Amino acid sequence: MNESAGGLAQPLGEREFRWLQGFLMHHAGIHLASSRKAMVCGRLARRLRVHGLDNYADYLRLLASDGEPAELQTAIDLLTTNETYFFREQAHFDFMRDQVLARRRNGAPFRVWSAACSAGDEAYSLAMLLDDRLGAEPWQVLASDLSTRVLEQARAAHYPLQRGRHVPADYLRRYCLKGIGRNEGTFQVGRPLAERVEFRQINLNRTLPAVGRFEVVFLRNVMIYFDLDTKREVLRRLLPAIAPGGYLMIGHSESLQGVCDELVAVQPAVYLKPENGR
Repeated sequence: MNESAGGLAQPLGEREFRWLQGFLMHHAGIHLASSRKAMVCGRLARRLRVHGLDNYADYLRLLASDGEPAELQTAIDLLTTNETYFFREQAHFDFMRDQVLARRRNGAPFRVWSAACSAGDEAYSLAMLLDDRLGAEPWQVLASDLSTRVLEQARAAHYPLQRGRHVPADYLRRYCLKGIGRNEGTFQVGRPLAERVEFRQINLNRTLPAVGRFEVVFLRNVMIYFDLDTKREVLRRLLPAIAPGGYLMIGHSESLQGVCDELVAVQPAVYLKPENGR
C-alpha cells in the first residue's frame, strides 16, 4: 500500500505521470514538474474512488476516452494550482492608484482584465480600487480563469478572513460583510460590488474570445508554469487586448526578457504598451 496514492492498490507510476504532464501541457500550457508527483496523487486519488477505480492507468484511460468531458475539466481544475489573496503584491495596486488612475482621462469605461483570476481575490481587489478612485465614472472588470472550480468560488465571493488580511480597513467596511454565526471567521464581498465583476472561463492557451481592449491586464504568477514557447504564444494572443498606452502586470517573480519585445518595462513586473503599439 502506498500512502501518497491515497490507499490505492497501485501507486502512480512514472509512465502515468508522464502522460499527465503531457495532458496538462496540452490543455493548459502548464509544465508539471516531477517534484509535484505527490501533489498529483493527493488531488486525483479521490476521483479514482468516485469512479470505483483502483489504479491510475484506468483513470487516465477514462480521461483519454473523451467520453467524460466533465471529468476532464475536473482533472484540470484539480491539477491547477490557485494560490491567491486580496491585494497580493501591493506595489501593483499602488501603481494603479498613483500612476494609472490618477492620470486617467474621462470618457469611455476604464477596463481591467484579471486574466488568471483564480478564486476572485484579485478581481475584487481591483473592483474595490476602481470604485473608490473613479466614483461615478464608468469602469469594468473582466475576470477569467481556466478552472471552473475556482470560478464558482469567485462568483460566490465568500472568503476566510485570513484571505482579506491585506484589504484596507476602509475597504472592508465599505465593500464587505463580516460573517456571523455559522459564517464566523469569513467575509462576503457585498453584492453591489460583486455584481460589477464579470467572470468567464477563458483558456489563454487557445484562441481568445472577443473581449475588447483594456487599459490594464493582470497576468500574474501564471507564466512561471509555462515554458518559453508557451509564454510567447500567450503574450502574442494577449497583446491585441491591451490598449495602446495600456499596461500589463505580471508577477514579481516573472520577467518578459526574451519573451516579448513589444512592451516596455516601466518598473518591476509592470510593462507599458506604447501608444503606437498594435
